[in-house]
Parts: sequence; structure tokens; C-alpha cells
Amino acid sequence: MREDRPANRKRRRTSVPLWRWRNNPIRRRDDVLEAWLVLAIWVLIAVGGTAAGVVTAHAADQVFAQQRADRIPVSAVLLDDVPRPATSGMGGDFAPARVRWTNSDGSTHSGKTLVSTGKTAGSTVRIWIDGNGKLSTQPTPPTEAAAEAALFGGSAALALSGLVFGIGSAGRWWLDRRRIAQWDKEWTLVGPKWGHKTS
Repeated sequence: MREDRPANRKRRRTSVPLWRWRNNPIRRRDDVLEAWLVLAIWVLIAVGGTAAGVVTAHAADQVFAQQRADRIPVSAVLLDDVPRPATSGMGGDFAPARVRWTNSDGSTHSGKTLVSTGKTAGSTVRIWIDGNGKLSTQPTPPTEAAAEAALFGGSAALALSGLVFGIGSAGRWWLDRRRIAQWDKEWTLVGPKWGHKTS
């Protein structure tokens, strides 16, 4: 006796993997071109985007590391009063002021840099100088540098991926226009043989 199959059994969906590469009567050369184009897009996004992100992040990390190696903190004497601003806001904790410092070779220099507000002339402040003894900005701390390097790397990966996707989309649009033109040409030949035309 044959067993009845359950009525609610799900139907299987028929799909042919990689159909654009298989021989079939309706496959056209443009279908194969599109298949290779789509594959190239995804490979470039996956491999190229990852490579661009890693290379950019590594380069940024090296720049930050070089800045930390080149710049050193020194004590300087404040030459101007730096009062606190009446209203606190973004950047209100620092203000430009003239400072004087002595390099390791004993030479004295002066210049203008950002210092903490609320200090009077004659106070000692910490400034940063480069390998030539010139005023510089404080280098990015390692944790912030790592976050910024990762951000630069992610931005580079997204930029390359967006560019590749845009070029690929333009290529697919061109293939679609070409296919439509081919179908129109074939319909012009086949349509009259059917005895009528649709409006």
C-alpha cells in the first residue's frame, strides 16, 4: 500500500548553479560576459578592498609611529598670560601663546604654540618639538592612532569597493542596453512572421 505524502510538504525549488557558464539554447555571449563581470566585481571588492584597507591602515600606523618617534616633550617657559575664556566651548581649554625653551644642545628658542588656558607668564608648560628642535604638535597616542589607522583603512576599502561596484554597474548597464538592442533587432525579423504585432 502506497503511503500518501503530506499535503503541506514544501515544493523544491529548481535552480541551476552557474547557469550562465553552462551551455543552453537561450544563453548568449553577453550573458557569459556579464557572469564574468559580476565575478570580477566581487573578487575585486573582496580581495582589492581588503588589500587597500590593510595597506592604508598599515601606512597610517607607520606615519603615526614615526611621529611618536620624532617628537619629544620638553619644558618651556610661558612668555604671555593665557587667561581662561569667559565661555567654555570647543577648543576653550587651549589657546596660542609664546613660549621659550632650551634644546638639548643648549640653544634657546622661542615660538608660538597651543598651551592650556588659565596660566600666567613665567609658568612652566610642556611643549613638543621635532628632531630639528622646532615646535611641533603632540603626536597621536597609540590607542587613538590605531583607531584612526583602522578608520583610514576602512575608508580606503569602502572607496575602492564603491569605485569597482560603480564601474561594474556601468558595464552591466551597457550589456543590458546591448541585449535590448539585439532583442529589438531579432523581434523586427521574427515579429512579422507571426502575422500580427502587439501594440
